[in-house]
Amino acid sequence: MGWGQQWPERERRPKARRLTEAETQDILATLKRGIVASPVLTAFGVEARADRGRFYVERQQQNEDSEPETEVWGRLTPLADENHDLLLETANRKGKWSVVAQGAAGKLIKVIASDTKGTVHGLGSLDKSLRKSGNGLERLPVKKLGKAAFTYAETGKKCTVQEALFHYFGLPVEVVAEPSEWYGYHRTPRIVEATRTRILVRFTAESMSGETFGGTCLYAIQEGQWGAYTIRPSESKTIAHAEAWLVKRNWQAW
Repeated sequence: MGWGQQWPERERRPKARRLTEAETQDILATLKRGIVASPVLTAFGVEARADRGRFYVERQQQNEDSEPETEVWGRLTPLADENHDLLLETANRKGKWSVVAQGAAGKLIKVIASDTKGTVHGLGSLDKSLRKSGNGLERLPVKKLGKAAFTYAETGKKCTVQEALFHYFGLPVEVVAEPSEWYGYHRTPRIVEATRTRILVRFTAESMSGETFGGTCLYAIQEGQWGAYTIRPSESKTIAHAEAWLVKRNWQAW
């Protein structure tokens, strides 16, 4: 900034409130009920815990070659306001916390479960369809229309990419949520080409200048299991191109 100019005053963080043990247990119980009510959060094995006056919604991420890592999906801080709200924040990849929403515990756990932008997981549309069916993780009948469009067989309603990947192709919830980094950048998926065992999906997002940033992922059954493989842009024109490139790399993603 120029000489004599002042930096804008940093926005003050809302003042936190100390809870009684009874209040802590009540909020924790509400969060746990919200997790149980969400098929997606349940599938991910999400849990809620209280620690040092805050609440954390998190999951244990399994790694093949190391100990499980705790992945925090949301941090809730009790606020000293007249409504006794909680402040929901999520951490970015640099470890900085960003405010997502404010309200009661029941409202905020629904915000986490219904996330469609990729702030947390991006599978909000899938969670909504599963809640509506009322049968947990039971897959619903879906029809393929044309090259890459999908609708629910009973209602004719169009499926989102995440719904189609889960209901029609049978991908596990964790695989549907990949690549999580692109969801984290709020890139929108679109199915480009699909067979029963291979789905090529492009992720795109527009910048303030109108430029489009993207990436491609091939969802494929390899050694009997579904996996998500990010593809080099120059090798992602078709399923055949993407798979040939992966074979050369011994199925190591980009």
